[in-house]
Amino acid sequence: MALFRSSSAASVGDLYALIRENRELTRTEVGRLTGLSRTAVSSRVRELTTLGLVFEREQAPSTGGRPAALLRFNVGAGVVLSAAIGGSRARLAVCDLAGDVLVAADIDQEPGLGPEDLMPDVVKRLDLLLDESGRRTERVFGIGLSLPGTVDPQRGCSVDSPVLSGWDGVPLVPYFRELTEAPVVLDNDANVIALAEWRAGAGRGVDDLLVIKASSGLGAGIVAGGAVQRGAIRAAGEFGHNKTAAAGHLVCRCGDTGCLEAVAGGWALVREMTAAGRQVGNMRDVVELAHGGDTLARRLIRDSGRHVGEVLAAAVNLLNPAALVVAGDVAGAYDIFVAGLRETLYGNATTLASRVLQIVPSEFGDRGGLVGSAMVALDEVLGPQAIDALVTPSR
Repeated sequence: MALFRSSSAASVGDLYALIRENRELTRTEVGRLTGLSRTAVSSRVRELTTLGLVFEREQAPSTGGRPAALLRFNVGAGVVLSAAIGGSRARLAVCDLAGDVLVAADIDQEPGLGPEDLMPDVVKRLDLLLDESGRRTERVFGIGLSLPGTVDPQRGCSVDSPVLSGWDGVPLVPYFRELTEAPVVLDNDANVIALAEWRAGAGRGVDDLLVIKASSGLGAGIVAGGAVQRGAIRAAGEFGHNKTAAAGHLVCRCGDTGCLEAVAGGWALVREMTAAGRQVGNMRDVVELAHGGDTLARRLIRDSGRHVGEVLAAAVNLLNPAALVVAGDVAGAYDIFVAGLRETLYGNATTLASRVLQIVPSEFGDRGGLVGSAMVALDEVLGPQAIDALVTPSR
């Protein structure tokens, strides 16, 4: 819970942030936490109830007199849309204002599909999901969109994504304008998964966390000191293009040679399986074969874990995370992958840095990108500044 130093510091948006964080508070608690007078609290609450963002309900009766009313965060005041786009699949959802998924759908796509081909389908499917959710008439507060690789949220486009060929520099916001004028909030796929796992998943209560997404490509989300770290140009976590001796002179999708992805990325495993005569189109197919007992699929997934662990050991030494969360399509074969990962990670990381390290599976599974994309959008469109901007015209 946040405490404000003076009543002048606690705006309507600040008060809403408190209620949103705690889900429900009494007016007395709000006054104590913000330093606002009873009159000031009432004025700000009136603004929020008028917008429908907060409502009041009575507590259960007690034996000590009339119970205080609770100010409650209205998760049903509107919706946010979520789109997590990957190399072989786009995951889409309509979420409430708490970020909980109401309805979801997938679009499987062929590798190499450009934005001009995929994005219209994404928007059409989101439009259908609004009908399926029964929330068509409610306000769409925002859209959370995640992509693999480095993104530019100001320009609303990918900057450097070997996974999505032909997407770099293409503005994506205009595609959504026939559906809604709501803000589009763009972030990297591993970052949004890290946010979801840190706040509400396998990394709850951990201020130093490393989340790896192993799917078609490889990426990491970094939580350090209780904040997601994106880097100077938002390129943090792209460990899939670290050089490794295991890759030798193999050519990576990025055009360079010797990248980790060339031997450990999902696309590389698909290549190996296809060369061996298996009918696979993506990493999920490889995982399915591994569960069916295919020895080649199991060996490749374990080897992928070994290669990843060897490279990640340096990150563990550098960042000293308390937990490492394994997410992405490879999490479907978590035990196989992590058997290899543990072997090289603990063998190469220092004893001190790895002493308390816990390796755990993603709690959200294949919905981490959807939940995280919704969270990123909600932080933007329901943040204190955004709420203050909403109430300014009426004040």
